[in-house]
Amino acid sequence: MHYFCTLFDSNYLLKGVAMLRTLKQHCPDAQVHVLCMDAQTQALLEQLALPDVRCIALADVEEPALLAVKPGRSVAEYCWTLSPCLPWYVLQHNPDIDFITYLDADLYFFSSLQPLFDEIADASVVIIEHRFPPHQKHLEKNGRFCVEWVGFRRDESGTACLARWREQCIEWCFHRLEGDRMGDQKYLDAWPSAYAGVHILQHPGAGVAPWNYGQYAFGVNAAGQPTVGNAPLIFYHFHQFQLLSDGSFDRLSGFYTARAPEPALVYEAYEDAMTRGLQEIRAIRPGFSAGIKPFLRIKSQRLAQKYLPEFAKRLLKKFVSAV
Repeated sequence: MHYFCTLFDSNYLLKGVAMLRTLKQHCPDAQVHVLCMDAQTQALLEQLALPDVRCIALADVEEPALLAVKPGRSVAEYCWTLSPCLPWYVLQHNPDIDFITYLDADLYFFSSLQPLFDEIADASVVIIEHRFPPHQKHLEKNGRFCVEWVGFRRDESGTACLARWREQCIEWCFHRLEGDRMGDQKYLDAWPSAYAGVHILQHPGAGVAPWNYGQYAFGVNAAGQPTVGNAPLIFYHFHQFQLLSDGSFDRLSGFYTARAPEPALVYEAYEDAMTRGLQEIRAIRPGFSAGIKPFLRIKSQRLAQKYLPEFAKRLLKKFVSAV
């Protein structure tokens, strides 16, 4: 068996379900523990009855230390705070699990995960780089590694690393760069030198995302699956992707697409999954609209980003923040 954990609320439910379905499709022995950030998420997941998905209520994980810091953190910051707390909780309550992998909810799997498991072998800790291209290398100041796939083995090094990360995120986890801290992710910069058995995933088909897709040549193999270079695309991170109220989608901002268009085949597959998922959820709960953004507002933002001069963008951002 391969054990995973993830967390999301109703706003990420459609993305989370798509991730869970494709994970099971390409890793048939996957068992996933899902921390449900609200009651609606848990209720709908339980009604969907996805195979080998186990729901965890937020109240079950929220120990006093977490409840103490929760009021001072945004929704996103609190989710980041929980990133290490969830795998820690799963290992503490499931002594039979030897290795646990945390996954972001907005991943989507396109092919077998076996090459990653072969690469990981008996590593104690597994992380993956952002793989920024040269023109975005400066973004590493916010974190060399991405908390999208993080694995821990139940051994001395893996347990020590996870325990320390959990302590750090409870102590400080905010959406700002402050010294050697930024959210939950910059803590990972120290791991390769601080702990034994840390493996950095190298497979080119893992961790493809808006911040790095421009350096890859995309194609399709004989089985009809997307490829990056000569390797199968294993998973793509759909950062920024939004469902809109008119049934359309907003893929990315111009920050990413200015240099290279997004891989259309990859996004079309995800959009199909989102459409099917929404139909499935609305069959259970008619009118479900969590996470679906107003079409006019998002399109207006994109037009402003594309055509307004920088000084006007700054003024508009200040105005919107003040409203």
